[in-house]
Amino acid sequence: MEKKSSLTNFLAQGRYPLEQRIENKKRGIGRQKYPFVVWILTCVMIGVFINELIVNSRAQGTPVSMKPVVNPMLGPSSDALINLGARFAPCMKLVDDIPPATQFGCLNNTANPPTRICPLEDICGFGGFHGASPNQWFRFIVPIFLHAGFIHIILNMLAQLTLSAQIEREMGSTGFFITYFAAGIFGNVLGGNFSLVGVPSVGASGAIFGTVAVTWIDLFAHWKYQYRPVRKLVLMTIELLIGIAVGFIPFVDNFVHLGGFLMGLLVGTTFYPVISTTKRHMLIIWFLRIIAIPLAIVLFVVLIRNFYTSNPYAACSWCRYLSCIPTSANNHCKGTGI
Repeated sequence: MEKKSSLTNFLAQGRYPLEQRIENKKRGIGRQKYPFVVWILTCVMIGVFINELIVNSRAQGTPVSMKPVVNPMLGPSSDALINLGARFAPCMKLVDDIPPATQFGCLNNTANPPTRICPLEDICGFGGFHGASPNQWFRFIVPIFLHAGFIHIILNMLAQLTLSAQIEREMGSTGFFITYFAAGIFGNVLGGNFSLVGVPSVGASGAIFGTVAVTWIDLFAHWKYQYRPVRKLVLMTIELLIGIAVGFIPFVDNFVHLGGFLMGLLVGTTFYPVISTTKRHMLIIWFLRIIAIPLAIVLFVVLIRNFYTSNPYAACSWCRYLSCIPTSANNHCKGTGI
């Protein structure tokens, strides 16, 4: 009887870690207590935004651009954002419709039409093109830290400090860091391919959408541990649709949202800790993990190559409408968008 009791205790201890993980999942307890990466990123982004306001204030006399065009996000001018590192294709490669000789209104211009003219190289900044073709590749990364205005950064930081922070607690900082930046960078790569070439884009939205994608992985991988999963699915679908709708606002690129979400699914599948109670469930998860990373790498390679070597508009003439509402002001989403 005593031996049987000892064996029972041993088997119970073997099951305990799995049972504890399930209980922690139901209670929202993850791998770590504090979302250190989210806190650091948020502080850095707030600091960068303060610098944006300072740059615009020095150039135009006010931290928020009011002339020649009012920034609806209540932030710097588009030229200031480009100068600070926004994703802007003419600064990254030769664009036939916007060659390096193109003249723009200078950062300190407040007239419409502009009375103070500067070449593209000055607007792009970062030391210019050094006598070569534009190749500021880092604009796939830097825009993650920039925001178009007070409205933009407040909405993004609220999402980051709540939803993204919880994902970091569940994934751990390393997996979260990789997923966050893979999603953010890929969103800019996708946007660089299909958005209007003359429209700058900034924001951490793509990276945040990558963490939103992880919540979908969690929902379907742990369906039976979720509280009212169908209701949760409906709410998450509504939230996702609202996020995509926000992508039509100026300075915000829907391709960044869509690309971030897609890459978040692929990379998040690899790094998110999934609880498997059956062999079948475990095999499905590992199959998805095995195909996710190669697919992510292929997407990165193909789209970066496509950005630099071909005309994405020719490959997908209707794609631009996923991030642009046709109006007379934007030539019905045709041309450059300038």
